[in-house]
Formats: sequence, C-alpha cells, structure tokens
Amino acid sequence: MKTVLPLVVGAVIALLNPAQGRTLDAIRASGVLGLCAHPNSLPFASKAADPPGFQIELGQALAHELGVSLRLDWIITQYQMRSAGCDIVLDVIANREAQGETRLRISKPYYRTGVALAVPSSSALASFQSLNEHTKVGVQVGSVAAMIISQRHVPTSTFGFESDSLDALSNHEIDAAAVTPTAASYFNLTHPDKAFRILDRDESVADLNWNVAVGMVRPDDALRDTIDGALERLRNDGTIDRIYGRYGVVLQTPK
Repeated sequence: MKTVLPLVVGAVIALLNPAQGRTLDAIRASGVLGLCAHPNSLPFASKAADPPGFQIELGQALAHELGVSLRLDWIITQYQMRSAGCDIVLDVIANREAQGETRLRISKPYYRTGVALAVPSSSALASFQSLNEHTKVGVQVGSVAAMIISQRHVPTSTFGFESDSLDALSNHEIDAAAVTPTAASYFNLTHPDKAFRILDRDESVADLNWNVAVGMVRPDDALRDTIDGALERLRNDGTIDRIYGRYGVVLQTPK
C-alpha cells in the first residue's frame, strides 16, 4: 500500500480554489460535511477497504457532532481539490508557515507527530544521535528529514513512499527508516512477524516534529469554532484515541 504523505499532512496543497468555502449554516442546510481523502492510502483512508482508515472514521465522528452525514470526496492529486468541493482535510500540519499557500484554516491541534526512526528489534540504535557513517537510513525523497540526516554525514537511501522505506528495512537493505510513527505503527500492526522498534522522536529538531489539526477550506468563524468544539469533545471522551488505536497508532498530546 502506497502512503501519499503530502496529501496526509496537507503541506503541499497549494492550488485550492480561491472561492469562498461553505459556512456552517450551509453545511447544516445541505445535511453533509465534505471530506477530501485519498482512496488508496491506508491507514489514512481507503475507498475499498474495511476498516476504511482513521480519516474516514474521524470524519464520520466530526459529521455526527455537527448533526450531518459525511460525504467523501476522493482525490488523487492536490489539483483535484479545486473541483472536489470538500469542506475539510484531516491530518494537516498545524503550522501557519506550512499552510501559507494552501488557504486552509487550521483547527486546534489534536495530536503531535513528526519523523521517528523505525529499526529492527535487534538493532543497537537508540536515537537519532546513534546514527553515524556506518548506518544507512531510508528517507523520503526531497523531505526535510533527508536533508537533516544527510547534513549529519549519515548515508541515506531515498524512497518515494514511507511504505517502500519500511519494506526495504524489513528486507535488511537499510539499517533504519525515517518515517512517521503512524506509518511505522501501522506496518507493525499489519506485519506482526516483522515488527520494528519505533524510537522516540527527537524534539530538539523543530523541523522533525509538528502538531496535527483539521484543515478547513475557507470556513466561516462559526464552522471553525464548531470543529474546535467537536474535536475537544472527541478527545475528552477518548473517541479520537480509539479511532487511531484501531490502526495501531498511539497518539501523542500536542504541544
């Protein structure tokens, strides 16, 4: 399964339709909340799989909180958001600079993630600081992690998708994979016989850590406030943790 990380984190959705998004009243009048998601990107979302991915499940929970049903707008590339007509995107980076060109307004964050190291259970590696000139690390091509790790003179091998990096690690082609804890956790859930250790993120490197939020397509203040309130209720009653937990993901509290 190929994880489309840019769609997940929302960092490269740069060409949204500049038209005004729907208001809370318009969403409630229509009876549906539109969610943009990739149709083949488990554990985030899937058009065909059961379970459908945590973005779909969280989208359904948010729609229920708003008193409407969820409409899924399946997109493959960022450009399709121009015509998809969705209201929200999930798992976006909660950072104004990262969202500077997306025209998305951001909710309050509901978890924290970033780049971690997945290593074999037998590995002696204990942290990013353990990496050296003898440890080859799988990184996503063009990623900040690839740049930072290379600057430390650590050998890297580039991959297009996190799943490719994890497959290479399981085949002993590399010594570690720099991936999100989400990707590594889901790999462990679906490959229990090949489970990796997931090392703690290095919070000392700001660019390798971020909070995650709901991205809203040019909402009015009422919609943003309502989404914030719904997220708070779903966090407090454990719904969000349970949803992500079904995919092997343990969420960290945002900072």
